[in-house]
Formats: sequence, structure tokens, C-alpha cells
Amino acid sequence: MQVVEQIAALIATATKETQQDDENSHSTESPRSEGSAEKAVSEKGVCSLEDLHDWRPEQNSFGDTFRNYEDSSRQDVVSRTYHTMHANQTVEFGKKVRDNWMKFDKGEFTIMEMIEVLDNLIDESDPDNDLPNSIHDFQTAERIRKQWPDHDWFHLVGLLHDIGKVLALPEVAKDAKLEQWACVGDTFPVGCAPSDDIVFGVASFKGNPDLDHEVYGTELGIYEPHCGISKLMMSWGHDEYMYWVLKENGCSIPEEGLGMIRFHSFYPWHDKRAYTHLEAPQDLETLKWVKEFNKFDLYSKGDELPDVEAVKPYYQSLCEKYGIGGKLRW
Repeated sequence: MQVVEQIAALIATATKETQQDDENSHSTESPRSEGSAEKAVSEKGVCSLEDLHDWRPEQNSFGDTFRNYEDSSRQDVVSRTYHTMHANQTVEFGKKVRDNWMKFDKGEFTIMEMIEVLDNLIDESDPDNDLPNSIHDFQTAERIRKQWPDHDWFHLVGLLHDIGKVLALPEVAKDAKLEQWACVGDTFPVGCAPSDDIVFGVASFKGNPDLDHEVYGTELGIYEPHCGISKLMMSWGHDEYMYWVLKENGCSIPEEGLGMIRFHSFYPWHDKRAYTHLEAPQDLETLKWVKEFNKFDLYSKGDELPDVEAVKPYYQSLCEKYGIGGKLRW
């Protein structure tokens, strides 16, 4: 429980700092700011994308449906990545990897340097894309920029959201490099029973020792009912790492944007609405923003390739505006 308590303390500190920050002149109006959270979710608590923007292509870059985990052209590598992930993402692993990576002692790099490093990574969990992850970052950011022109912090979120995958690259991680199953893919809370709404289902957790644990294998596990998703110990990956890198380095992106980065891969929650027994009322606002971000992350993979060199100066200016323009601790 010590690591969970430490994470809770970090979260409480970060939340307090955010509340004490200047309200920022940056626009953070909700996707449905004209109404309450209740208006933005259905009776089941699911925020409809059609209530926000209606942009949604039908096919990925392979001409297939999005998030096809049954018979995609990348089925073998995707299935292997998820089954290995689900067998090994445990509370013990989560503690160990956090002790290593949340020291932020792996070096100092700029955002643009890290994006260039991502040229060397193709996500083995993704059935929709086999391009280097750096390209996807710019695709996502540019699509958001077109649809949300007045929310420049949102554009920056699109650029930043997957940079945490450098966990798997020796150029950054060196001897601490993680296998992709510990960096990519959908996330879920550890310390409680997995939901069958997780990709490949509970059966894919075969061999995970936490399944039979007297606490970790129960529905609530180590958590209290409706404790809030920010209190959960998520499976370790690029989302959690990048969120804490930005916190560590004083990034001033509004909390709505940081929440998108932290929970954009938590598909069982934001897409399937699993784990609502752990959800707090305030999480509905996070849900709206994550779902709005999600379609840009997912559906921009079929977009034409952006002119990266042409748009880099704009995104560098945003890094500077939001306090992450120079070397950051990783």
C-alpha cells in the first residue's frame, strides 16, 4: 500500500497546486460548457461524440474498421503484446517500475528531441497504424488544431500524448528500457479484478498472480467505492509516465488537458464504461474531455501525413507558452 499512498499524496499535491494556480487566461471551457455534466452524458453515463463534434471516419489506414482486435492485419503482434501485458501488469510490477521511472533521472531532453526519438517506435499494440509514433503525434495535434482553433493547449496535448512511449527506447531509457507491453496499449487499474471489457477479456490475464490474490482479485480490491479515477493505480505505461513528467517539470497546461494525457488509453472506462463503481462524480468532467480527445487520437491515424517541419515552430511556441520549451527531466 505504500506506493499507492505515495501516489495519492502526489496527486493531492498536484491538485492543490492546480487549484492555487492562476485561473489562466487559456480557454478551458468544457466541450459542453453551456450545460451541466449531466447534459453531456447519457442515462448510462456515456458521453456521446455526436454531442460534441461529429467528425468520425469509417476506416483506418489499412481500410479496416478502427480498433479491430479480432482479425486485423496486425493481429499476431497486437494479440501477443496484450496477452503479455495482462499476464505481467501487477501491483508488484507497478511499484517496482514507479520506483525506477518516477525519479526522473534518465536525462534531460526537449519535447522536440523526444518526438524525434519516437521515429524509432512502431506501437505493437495498435491494430490501426504501423507508422512511427512521431507521425501520429503530429496527425493528432493537427486534427485537433482544425477542430478546436481557439484551444491552443489542446493542440499541444495532441502532440504530447504519446511521448511517454520513450519508455521502450534505449536512446532514453538505456538499461532501464521497458518492453512495449509495459509502455503501450489500453490501460486498466491494478489492485482490483480486471473487467471483461478490457481488450481480449479476463481470459487474457491467465498467469497473472493478482487474479487469485485475496484482495487484488476482488471487485474493489485496494480501493474504496467511488474513490475517483485519479486515486487508481493504473497499469504502467506511457500515459501515466507522461502525465507525471509534465507535472514534475512545471507544465502549465490546464488540468483538463493533463487528464486527457493520463487517461486517454483507459478505454475500459471512457469507452466501455467499466469501473464506474470506482468513479467519483467529478470524473464526469474528465470523461467528457477524454472522449473528445479520444476521437482525434484514434481517427486521425488515417489522415494524410503532415508537413512536420512546417508545423514544428508553431508547436515549439506552444511548448514555450506552457512552460516546457526547454530541457525537461525524464
